[in-house]
Amino acid sequence: MGSDVEDAKMPLLDHLVELRRRLMYSVGGFLVCFFVSYYFAADIFNFLLQPLADIWDGDESRRLIFTAMHEKFFTDIKVAFFAGAFIAFPVIANQIWMFIAPGLYKHEKRAFLPFLIATPILFFIGGAFVYYLVFPVAWPFFASFEQQGAEGTMAIALEPKVNEYLSLVMRLIFAFGLSFELPVVMTLLARARIMTSDGMRKKRRYAILLAFVAAAILTPPDPLSQIGLALPIILLYEISIYFAILIERSRAKRETSGDSDSETEDA
Repeated sequence: MGSDVEDAKMPLLDHLVELRRRLMYSVGGFLVCFFVSYYFAADIFNFLLQPLADIWDGDESRRLIFTAMHEKFFTDIKVAFFAGAFIAFPVIANQIWMFIAPGLYKHEKRAFLPFLIATPILFFIGGAFVYYLVFPVAWPFFASFEQQGAEGTMAIALEPKVNEYLSLVMRLIFAFGLSFELPVVMTLLARARIMTSDGMRKKRRYAILLAFVAAAILTPPDPLSQIGLALPIILLYEISIYFAILIERSRAKRETSGDSDSETEDA
């Protein structure tokens, strides 16, 4: 049993030194990515702005505004922070893995590593989903509430603030990105035998209800964004059930094989 562990037990002080080293590498990697992202903050923000710019294509009078002297500066800081954290995640995840891997058995490494790899991939897919599918639908819907000036009425024009636009975009990206992590969480629970595929099927109606509740909390109060988040969560829940079935079949096969080996030895 002890042979499965690659490294011998380390004294507490050695663990703390190793932890400090991994934290320094993680913080250093993040700071490098942060400063690089800050240099390209305007380009990154323009990329996030593109779905809104597309619905105003050709209208040079459209603009975003900022009403405080420091608002645009801190908006660029936020852009650099979010972009830096996203870019640095592989470095941070690698440092986490290098810290915990020596204390894991081989079968634990095989079980844990796929989830560590799948986490950023699924988050990226969630962010891409909202950027390429939800924004092009939601932004024209919001912009449709503009009002043309006429006799007896005043014009109502959309002029978003840069910090409010960034907050809305990042809120939706994080909401969809985190929601797309559902298969990772549910598969881990199934592997730990906390959840079963039958239990997940029986709780399907509650999962659907919670999906719409989560969508109502995490997204702006419009039906397009809420439905756009709730439906993928429901689909991901069904995918999680399928993964749980695969895990249970694999576990049953291993247990059957183990029983067969035991009977052979007894014979």
